[in-house]
Amino acid sequence: MQQWDAGGPLSIALGILALGLVGHLALGITLRRVRNITSHSKNRWDDVFVSALEAPARVVLWVAVAYLLLKGLSLGGESWRETLFNAYDTAMIVLLAWFLLRLVSAVQEELLDESRHGQRQSTDKATVHAVAKLLRITLGIITALMVLQSIGVSISGLLAFGGVGGIAVGFAAKDLLANFFGAMSIYLDRPFSPGDWIRSPDREIEGTVEEIGWRLTRIRTFDQRPLYVPNAIFSQIAVENPSRMHNRRIYETVGIRYQDSAAMDAIIDDVRTMLEEHEEIDLNRTLIVNFVSFGPSSLDFFIYAFTKTTVWVDYHKIKQDVLLKVLAIVHKHDADVAFPTRTLQLEQVIPEQAEQAEPAVNAASHKVN
Repeated sequence: MQQWDAGGPLSIALGILALGLVGHLALGITLRRVRNITSHSKNRWDDVFVSALEAPARVVLWVAVAYLLLKGLSLGGESWRETLFNAYDTAMIVLLAWFLLRLVSAVQEELLDESRHGQRQSTDKATVHAVAKLLRITLGIITALMVLQSIGVSISGLLAFGGVGGIAVGFAAKDLLANFFGAMSIYLDRPFSPGDWIRSPDREIEGTVEEIGWRLTRIRTFDQRPLYVPNAIFSQIAVENPSRMHNRRIYETVGIRYQDSAAMDAIIDDVRTMLEEHEEIDLNRTLIVNFVSFGPSSLDFFIYAFTKTTVWVDYHKIKQDVLLKVLAIVHKHDADVAFPTRTLQLEQVIPEQAEQAEPAVNAASHKVN
């Protein structure tokens, strides 16, 4: 300190500022060279790290310059130095947290960049968003605790109070916590993700998932109404996810008339051949065409097949094409599709028998009178 005092406060300040400027220029040159090197490498993660580090590194340099400047000026006694050191320590903690938050955001953007990684599935996007959000919350909590410790607040007492108070808060906010852990289970198990069509046989829940929050999941129903479902509900109900089907099923029963029974074998063979040759039917799945039952008004055979597509609109176009071709096959064999019929048998009465029965009917009517 004697060497510092010999030069005077102004000389000390100018010297520190000059060193800061030189360090700023040197840091800028170094960062530019590092950025040029990383931009020519095939690995993108070094670019992510450098971009996250660049701004905090410049601020750290000037925070250090300010600390040395204030320390060199010796504006106060021992308490001033202690306060200055605590402020410097706190600033470094905040800057470190800032760098880590920038790094998390940069990694998230890199993982979601479709130009470099291609189109990602919605499940991957949801996981990336969830992990990034969880890391930000964790960094915020850790930074707050370290800052409190740096400014002299007892963390042990705070944690002890938090343990007792956490029980009371847990009872008061059990629904909120249940929804939070429900969101965590959704992010980890991934039964669905934004963009999926889901439905529940236990509740009147059906629609397209738009957003999975920490408390609620927003679903857009097919009549375009928003449906907000607490995340805790999904741990208590069964959820179907038709968006993840590999195929869609065609399962239809067709009945022909009883008088067309002779054509049943040929119709079944032609329908099976038509399905096997259909370009939209998945032959790697089960394909069945068989006579199944004697119906009240028809001889029934059923069709069991799977389409290659899972798109709802395309599926119905394929199903329509299949059914029209089945109808054409039935007509080709001079048969027709049966419809509900009922046969009434009328008994014909011979005139002589009617004349003999008439006196008996009249006698019965006189007795009644």
